[in-house]
Amino acid sequence: MAIVRKNIISSMYYGAPEIIIKRAKELRKNQTPAEKKMWDVLGAKRMLGLHFRRQHPIDWYIADFYCHTIRLVIEVDGPIHEEIERSEYDLNREAELDRYDIKVIRFANQQVHDSFEEVKKIIELVCRDLIDKYKVETP
Repeated sequence: MAIVRKNIISSMYYGAPEIIIKRAKELRKNQTPAEKKMWDVLGAKRMLGLHFRRQHPIDWYIADFYCHTIRLVIEVDGPIHEEIERSEYDLNREAELDRYDIKVIRFANQQVHDSFEEVKKIIELVCRDLIDKYKVETP
């Protein structure tokens, strides 16, 4: 039983090490206001019936929101992501996630607060495209 569970966790998290899984659990307890606002739309299958996870480990990274069914990561970025070093890290991270055929879309915290209806429309359009791509049946 323990081996089966370990294999499921390993594949679900794309081989994320235990330290990343623990860090993700900690991050779930400390959502930013923008993440909270996004979770109100993505959680409980509110976005087209898709199951999103918060602070989901993928390999050595932690995605703000992740839907495994359509391989979509949604990031909500604070001002630190505008710094050159951080933006280079984000680009490398996206390239790594692309190896798993995972699409990443990003929104700035301010964008979530100021233009939330537009953000929701963009997410819905991307989700619909990926639903078509992966031929997913939704309720």
